[in-house]
Amino acid sequence: MPEQPPYLRIADELRQRIAEHVWEPGDRLPSRAQIGQEYGVGENVVRRAQELLISQGVLEGRAGSGTYVAEPRHRVRVVRSSAREQPEGSPFRADMKAVGRQGDWESRTDAKVPAPAEIAARLGIAEGELCVRTGYEFLADGRPVQLSTSWEPYDLTAGSLVVLPEGGPHAGAGVVNRMAAIGITVSHAVERPEPRQATAEEASLLGIQKAALVTHIRRTYYSDQGRPVETADIVVPAAHCEIVYEIPISRA
Repeated sequence: MPEQPPYLRIADELRQRIAEHVWEPGDRLPSRAQIGQEYGVGENVVRRAQELLISQGVLEGRAGSGTYVAEPRHRVRVVRSSAREQPEGSPFRADMKAVGRQGDWESRTDAKVPAPAEIAARLGIAEGELCVRTGYEFLADGRPVQLSTSWEPYDLTAGSLVVLPEGGPHAGAGVVNRMAAIGITVSHAVERPEPRQATAEEASLLGIQKAALVTHIRRTYYSDQGRPVETADIVVPAAHCEIVYEIPISRA
């Protein structure tokens, strides 16, 4: 059997100390130099071990202060289901309320943004065609738990009351309900989840370690005519959230 990489061994040692209450939640760990000297490894090995434990929610790094044992934090349940589209209210807020948390979000919309190649392909439009782009930061009790960047073809909603997803009388109503307001029936969505490491920007927004594990979901909504009407990149930190898919069952 191949020998375990040194940083995994150190991560196991640190995790064991926490399990045995040598270090309690909120305690500051010794410096990397001290830990490295104790275990006979270099500071880079200790850094990799700590980064792994931070990505798993066991430790947390505080800029300019050091590394601490993380307070116990229950993972937020994020439910993915077409059945959760509601005429009023937000499925995200409903999910947060179900676990005793306050759900909210912040957003920023930019109109007439040229579509990058990948987004254009997902929307079935030419690269550079104009889109409405909205960035979202979803919050649970004021703490970020999910990011999303949404793209809609500008020519689809231009001149209508729903051109701005978070503006006008249909603000915050969601893609399905907003499209219905202009006579477009959304029939289904396709999601493609995959694990990857967080970018530096994502880590900063989510308050997680750079390169921590996240689930990246590429979602596209389609009209009953088969046209893509919106596509989004959703980023969920693995250590803080669990993703649950509800699958409606049709009965004849």
